[in-house]
Amino acid sequence: MFTRLPMFQRTGPAAYKNNLDNTLKLDELYEHPHRAYRNIHVAGTNGKGSVSHMLAAVLQSAGYKTGLYTSPHLKDFRERIRVNGKMIAEQDVVDWVNRYRTNNEMWKIEPSFFELTVALAFDYFRQQKVDVAILEVGLGGRLDSTNIIDPELSIITNIGLDHTNLLGDTIEKIAAEKAGIIKTKTPVVIGTTQSETTPVFMQKAKEQNAPIYFADSEYRVNYATVGLDGKQHLHIEKNNVSILENLKLDLLGTYQHKNLPAVLKSVDLLNEPGFEIPESAIRKGLKDVVGLTGLLGRWQVIGHNPMVICDTGHNEDGIRALVDQINNTAWKNLHIVFGTVGDKDPDRVHRLLPENASYYFVNANIERALSAKELQQKAQMFGLKGDAYHTVEEGLKSARQNAGVHDLIFVGGSTFVVAEILQ
Repeated sequence: MFTRLPMFQRTGPAAYKNNLDNTLKLDELYEHPHRAYRNIHVAGTNGKGSVSHMLAAVLQSAGYKTGLYTSPHLKDFRERIRVNGKMIAEQDVVDWVNRYRTNNEMWKIEPSFFELTVALAFDYFRQQKVDVAILEVGLGGRLDSTNIIDPELSIITNIGLDHTNLLGDTIEKIAAEKAGIIKTKTPVVIGTTQSETTPVFMQKAKEQNAPIYFADSEYRVNYATVGLDGKQHLHIEKNNVSILENLKLDLLGTYQHKNLPAVLKSVDLLNEPGFEIPESAIRKGLKDVVGLTGLLGRWQVIGHNPMVICDTGHNEDGIRALVDQINNTAWKNLHIVFGTVGDKDPDRVHRLLPENASYYFVNANIERALSAKELQQKAQMFGLKGDAYHTVEEGLKSARQNAGVHDLIFVGGSTFVVAEILQ
């Protein structure tokens, strides 16, 4: 699948399909497996992965057999397809692909990597008899391969400038693509209220006769601290009334405060059509998101003395949130191991990065990576100084050698950089 199919993760925009023809054909040939269970659809520029995993952890804790489809993976392809947090078995992947290849001698379909992976996920969830599947959009929404389902609920986290060459060069255009997951009479939760996107979402919801809810207008994190147990301790308000005190969350990024309202409002709405999700399940699930779902790469601590943290945030909004988090973290000196891909403009991100850091510019081992030397040269225009390294491993090794025990090393800029570190 990696080597023979067009794959966005490896080659970028060249692998993007601007229609659902292959997806619909595969769905027909596999007899519409996603109709065998309930579905929840999650889109957005940032936060959709975290929201998907948090909601999966809550549903698992409420006793529902829960499928979870996300992308991209960091260490293992099987991360994309989980049931109750357990990755699909290697043999199940091998067997399914072999059957597909046999059948495709007759079908003659030429799918992309993502199209075939979605078909595999849908079929596997049916085989596993899940009660509900949470499906994260891969790219955009309107033309994403996941967008053939009839969900119980649609969720859109936030909108930022990302993949502008495919989705549009304005917030409004990107919002219109994300709004493509809004279905007729299906409730939609908007995680972040934004002046540019609200009219887009309201108009689409009106056209589809879909109830629309802005989660951050109801829920907010009133107070947060990190406890001795290493978890965030949160106090949640709903409509300015305290409802969840000392709610524990094992995801440490403060940007999760923006994602949590979408999760909580989604639970409210899911409880209406027949789900039973008590407060105890919310508390249990959020306390152990990583353990229950296997989520990786969200403000993840991977070393101490010096502290080493990695995060997959990579676009303008994501980097802005990470810089805020870095600035609110105690450190003596800051070291940043940073890499990005060549099909995006790095200048949008460079202008946000702190100048008071030592940089280690790297390129991940993928075709799309921007060379470390070119990245270094572009970064210098924004006052960011550091050396270029041929590999992520070399960059991190140098940072560790230079850092003192009270320093902070941050690794990021690209999902692929983080993936190599976690390998």
